[in-house]
Amino acid sequence: MRISKAGLLVVAAIVIPIVVELRTALSWFGIELSVLEGVALAIAIVLAIVVWAVWPSDGNGNAETEPTGPE
Repeated sequence: MRISKAGLLVVAAIVIPIVVELRTALSWFGIELSVLEGVALAIAIVLAIVVWAVWPSDGNGNAETEPTGPE
């Protein structure tokens, strides 16, 4: 994982207030988001962060590992 489980939980918890405030900010520009659309947006953002967190770091499907002992 690219981020610890605790860090992932913190990021997911911070996304919720950001989405709520985004609804408020968008309403200033005449863009209205319903509560259901806000929930869907928050779920999509959290899901994208989780996918990023569990995706291997090197990008080709193999997890990077550091040597555990002397070479």
